[in-house]
This record gives sequence, structure tokens and C-alpha cells, in this order.
Amino acid sequence: MEGALFPNRPTLPTPTTKPIIPPPSQTNPPLKFNSKTLPLPTNTPPPPSLPLDSLLQQLLHISPKTSYPSLSISTSSHKQQNTHISKPKSIPPPSPSYPSVGHKHNDYSSIEFLTSKGKSLLVSVVNQPMSNLNTYFNSIHSELVEFDHVSLIKGLDLSGNWEKALVLFQWFLSKNSNETNKLDQQAIEAMVRILGRESQHSIASKLFDEISIEDYSLDIRAYTTILHSYSQSGLYEKAISLFRVIKSKGLKPTLVTYNVMLDVYGKMGRSWNKILELVGEITSNGLKFDEFTCSTVLSACAREGLLEEASKFFNVLKSKGYVPGTVTYNALLHVYGKAGVYSEALSIMEEMERNNCTPDSVTYNELVAAYVRAGFYDEGAAVIETMSSKGTMPNAVTYTTVINAYGKAGKEDKALSLFDEMKKSGCVPNVCTYNAILGMLGKKLMSEEMVVILSEMKSNGCIPNRVTWNTMLALCGNKGMQKYVNRVFSEMKNCGFEPDRDTFNTLISAYGRCGSGIDASKMYEEMIKAGFTPCVTTYNALLNALSRRGDWKAAESVIIDMKTKGFKPNETSYSLMLQCYAKAGYVEGIRMIEDEIYSGRIFPSWMLLRTLVLANAKCRILAGMERAFEELKRNGYKHDLVLFNSMLSIYAKNRMYDRAHDLMHLIRENGLQPDLVTFNSLMDMYARGGECWRAEEILKGLQKSGGKPDLVSYNTVIKGFCRQGLMQEAVRTMSVMTTVGIRPCIVTYNTFVAGYASKGLFEEVTDVISYMIQHDCRPNELTYKIVIDGYCKASKYKEAMDFVSKIRDLDPSFDDKSVQRFAMRVRENVEL
Repeated sequence: MEGALFPNRPTLPTPTTKPIIPPPSQTNPPLKFNSKTLPLPTNTPPPPSLPLDSLLQQLLHISPKTSYPSLSISTSSHKQQNTHISKPKSIPPPSPSYPSVGHKHNDYSSIEFLTSKGKSLLVSVVNQPMSNLNTYFNSIHSELVEFDHVSLIKGLDLSGNWEKALVLFQWFLSKNSNETNKLDQQAIEAMVRILGRESQHSIASKLFDEISIEDYSLDIRAYTTILHSYSQSGLYEKAISLFRVIKSKGLKPTLVTYNVMLDVYGKMGRSWNKILELVGEITSNGLKFDEFTCSTVLSACAREGLLEEASKFFNVLKSKGYVPGTVTYNALLHVYGKAGVYSEALSIMEEMERNNCTPDSVTYNELVAAYVRAGFYDEGAAVIETMSSKGTMPNAVTYTTVINAYGKAGKEDKALSLFDEMKKSGCVPNVCTYNAILGMLGKKLMSEEMVVILSEMKSNGCIPNRVTWNTMLALCGNKGMQKYVNRVFSEMKNCGFEPDRDTFNTLISAYGRCGSGIDASKMYEEMIKAGFTPCVTTYNALLNALSRRGDWKAAESVIIDMKTKGFKPNETSYSLMLQCYAKAGYVEGIRMIEDEIYSGRIFPSWMLLRTLVLANAKCRILAGMERAFEELKRNGYKHDLVLFNSMLSIYAKNRMYDRAHDLMHLIRENGLQPDLVTFNSLMDMYARGGECWRAEEILKGLQKSGGKPDLVSYNTVIKGFCRQGLMQEAVRTMSVMTTVGIRPCIVTYNTFVAGYASKGLFEEVTDVISYMIQHDCRPNELTYKIVIDGYCKASKYKEAMDFVSKIRDLDPSFDDKSVQRFAMRVRENVEL
């Protein structure tokens, strides 16, 4: 049938209900609720947890400590790792005045410009230990002041001692702080170029905060490098302020300067109009766009999901005669890849082919990203083979993208298998790969495997970076683990990793998941104090914390604040809002976002439509769930097992056998294997429909196939038998459950209480309650309500009052107020 939710196929026969009386072969001697006939497992294994203490020690063991403790500014020599697909560098190239050398320690072949005295001074500085430098400089104060310190700084750098050049510069800075003489302009320019070349952006940002850089007339290249350092350190407002100063001085920005500022506005977000303004300035100043200009503008679109703006910008460029190169096409691919619109990504690759623009590894990496963001994980992995067949070797980014996707989808086996394949192929994992693996293993509490990965990092000389520590912080984001968040953060700083904006975002999210809203708010304030501008990710971290509580009113205020400050909520923002509404059961909220998606005001990405299916399923909105599922199909997105299981659960609760059978067919048609959640839903459907024997058949089939039923599986079958009054079969099922080592819970016992009470077997009800207390499962208020309602339904009001009066004898821990409420409940039933 056209337009049907599921593909047309022969309808499976609806199962017939089995007789409620078991066949003679299944009849067993009566089982009683006592410890002799129903012994419980003595030792229940504790739930798995991460041994964070040992993992933290392991991480500290392979993390270097701060290299140069004598510096007032952290000089960690580890360059910032870019976790995203690489793009052209915006760092201005070294000036021809300062030739690049091999930077071998004590290589003086390139310092002939120094005088004999200068060379002698240089050698003495080089031979001093780092910890003693400031003392040494103080001892030769008069000699240093008279000497050409610019030449000495250059000489230290060219001899491979840029760190000592930095200490010398800081020493001169401290000596000039209380004097009228300013630092030599050339010294500042030299230091700017050194730190820029070494990618020491954090150091540069802090260093030039100590100098009133606006008071100097540096050249445009030096200012551009400082702007880049601010950009890389996330200090966007400072970059914008300095850019205004540069223009006020009459300096003419170069294309590189504009490219850096485009990157600043792109990273800062909510700046599309500013970006267009800069693009106009570039044109009016007679400068021509290069590939970095175009790719930076398109990357800004990708960050904020501006698909239409990206398409318009790209088409206008081509209409003006611009011929896109591989880098520009890759940036456009990133726009659609980030949104998971893989069909558009494939079209861009076809256009590249028509224009004889050869795809590179970044091109294929973006295609992989597009596939996995649309849920096509295996298709993304298949691109790896395509790359190899076309002569482009997959790199660490390619493998890491798919490994990360598999990990997030709960496909740990496939992720680890691909990781092994990566290493066998000769592709060396980088720190980003290890971070993805550690994050995945941490979520599954696979601590032994995490230790192996940390050891492997050490043996391969792969040094943990800030993202590794951020990953460890994220793993602490569980209730009651605030102390671990604090400890990991402290140790991270001890290792020389100053928090960046991503760290603060991770902290906000971790504290939120721990249930500590106060600490999350405090981290937000600390982030502002540190000079970092909140971004969409920051707001999403706050939304994540609120969605877990279902606090949709507070979440809506966050969205309003975002929009007020010029930020555009992205697919993650709306997805978290849907989760928040679903958690609170606020259907109107779900419908509001639903309307915006279907009207085209919000782009219907794979993430959003998938979340819409899950949100509707959680609130049991059948029509909304099926419409979102149909939209997923219409857009060509992939379905996963979590989505299918959520839908199956709704069909089970509504006893929609045909839909459930069709969905099972579709699961296998999509190459997926049903898991325990799938089978539990099927058991629930049959148990609700009175087909308890069919539910038990699934349970037994699961065991025979090597599956491991859980407490939910057994409780479902027990509930099915109890509803049919087959109490002996329910007790037999519980006996099997305890034999395999699964202890009953309060739900199990309350199910038995309800079953016996409905049959008027109140002596057995008392046995169950005594058994519960004996085995450390205290009856709750619902337990006693079930019993009292059972007496009242049987019109045994006196017996009900007798039972209420004996509750304190059965369970001395029960309070008097609850007992009084139960007595009132009986009286109300008598009056009825």
C-alpha cells in the first residue's frame, strides 16, 4: 500500500492465545513463598563502576608536568591539537628577516650577526639551567641592559632555545614595568613571531595582556599574529578590540589579517552579518579571496547550521568568476556533512569530478562525516575502502570519525575492530583517536580496556592533550561524583593544561549531570571571568543538565537568552529541548518544535527527526512518533536499533501485533540484530495481551540462543502469569530467575502481591511480604495499597482494617502517618 508506514509484505498471522491451564507435562509440585523452596542468590555482583582513582593515576603517569616552573606564564610546549578536519593555516609565514633554521640545540651557524661579546653572552645563557635563568639575568643586569637584547632574543631562538628567549623577554618586561622607557618594538615583534611559529597561542595571549600592545606601532604582520593567538585561545572579544585599534592606527589589514578575523567571528558565532561586512571590506580594498577566505566563511556556516547562507555565498562566488579549489569544496562539504545531508555531499563530490577538482583525504573525510551524522555508520566505514581503491590513503581523521560514530551508537565491537584494522593498515592512531576510544570505553565502564589504551598511548609516545583531560572530566559526570570532577580538574591544571572554553563547557555539562546545578552555574561564571565568550556549545551544556531534570521552563529561558544574545540554537539545542519536554511529559513543547521542523523553519536533520521519534515514543504519542519516522524515511536517513526499540515498546503497550511484526521485519531488513530490549518489548506485548505462554517462549528462546535475559525479562513474564492468575507458573519463573543469579526487586514482589490479592489468597500475600522483609527488600507504600485494595474489592473490610493494624508488626520501620492514611482508605471504600 502506497504511503504506508512500513513496506508492503504478507501479514504474519496473529498469534492465538494459549489456554491458561498448562499442559500436564508442565505441571510441577506446588511452590511456596519461603526460603526453603525459593532460596535467593547469596552474592549479587555489585554494579560495574569506573576505578577513577587508578585511571587518574595512569593518566598522570603518562602526562608531562609543566615543563618550566620558573616562568610566570605556563609554557607547556605541547601544541594545541585540532580535533576537526584540517584546513589551511592562517598563521602568517615567518618574516624573511628572521630565517627559519633547524632549531638544533647549540647550533650557532646562523647567528653570525652577533658580535663576539654577543656570542659569548648567548653561550652563557644557553648553558644556564632554566630554573636559574632569572637569578643569572639579575646578576648581569647592567651588562644585559646595555646590550642589544633584540639580537640576543633572536640568537636564542635561532639556536633552538625559544623558551629561554621567552624568559629573557619576560625579564626585560619586568625591568621595564616601573620605568618610563618602553620595551623595544623590535623585541616585541620578534617575540610575537617566535610564539606564533611555535603555536604557543595561550602563552602569547597572556604575555601580551601584560603589555599595553595598543601603545606600540607594530607592523601589520606582528599584529596579525597576535590576533591569531587571541583567536586560537578563544579570546574573541580581545581580538575584535585589537582589530579596531589596528584600523584606527591607519594600518592596512592584509588578506591574512582579514582571514584571521573571519575565523574569529566564525568561531565566536552569531556573527554572520559581521562576516558579510568583512567580506565586503576585502572586496572594497581590492583584495582577492583565497581558498582560506572562502573556506573560513563556509566553516562559519557549518558551525551554526547556515545551509542556505552557505549555498548562496558559494553560488555568488562562482557567478563572479571564482573557481573553487579542493579546499573550498571541502569546506562546503563540511557544511552539509555536519548537518548529515549526505545526498548533498555526494552532489558536491560529483561537481568536483565534473570540474576536474581532485578529491583529497579531507574530501573523503567530510563524506565519511556526512554518512555517520545521518546514521549510516557502515556506509561511512565503506568509504575507507573507496579511498584506498582511488589511491588516497585513509588517515587518522578518517578512522577516528567512524570509530567515534560507532562508539556513540553503542557499537563498541565494531569501533574496536576498526581500531585494530587501522593499526594493521599502518595508520598510526593520534591523540584524537585515543581520546575517542577512551570516551567510548569510559561510557561502558570498560576500565581494564581503558588502562590498556593508556598504556598503548605511553608506549607509542602519544602524549595526552587537553581533550584527553576533558574526556576524563566528562566521564565523571554522574550523580555523586562531584569530588572526582574537582580532582581531575585540579590534576589537569597541575599538568600544565590551562582550561579553555571546551574545558569549561565540559565542566558545566559534567556538573549538570552530577546534579550539581550550583557548580555548573559557578563554572559558567568562571568561564566569563577567564575571558571566554560563551558559545552555542556552552548553552547546550546548560540545556543538557536541565533536560535530565525535565526542567523545561528553565530550558526555555536558556533558549530565549541564546536568541537575545544573537546565538542561533542548533540541532543539538532543539534535540535537548525535545528530550527535556519528553522527560517532563510536556506534549505542547514537543508539538511546538515539531511544527517548526515540518514547516521548514528548523532544518530536519537526522538527529532532530530521530529525537522527535524518541520524544513522541516516550510520551506515547503514536501519531507523532509515526510521522517523524516517516520523515526519517523520506529524507533517506538511516534508522538504528534504539529508534526501532522505542517504537516497538509503544506498539507493545498498545498490543499492536501487526505493527510490531512489521517492525521486527524492518529491523532485520535494515541489517540489524534484535537485542535484549527488543525481546523484552515483545515479551511485554504478549504478556499484556494475555499470552503469557508466548512471552515465556521468547524468554526460553533468548536463553537457548545464548542471550542473557535480565530482571526486566523475568519480571515481564512473571507479570504475564500473575495477570492470568497462574501463580504457580509465576513462582516457577522466579525460581528459574534466582537460579541464574538474578535477585527479585520491589517490582517483582509487588507483582506477586497483586496476583495473590486479586485471587483472594491473602495468606500467600502475607508470605510474600514476610519473604521480602526477610531478604532485605522493604515493602513500599504501593505494596500495602495493593493488599488493602484487594481486601476492599473482596468486600473484606474488617480483614482490611485488621491488616492495617498489623502493618507495624510486619514492618516496624513503617511510619504512623502512612498507617493512618491506609485506615482512611479502607473507611472510604466502606462508605462507597
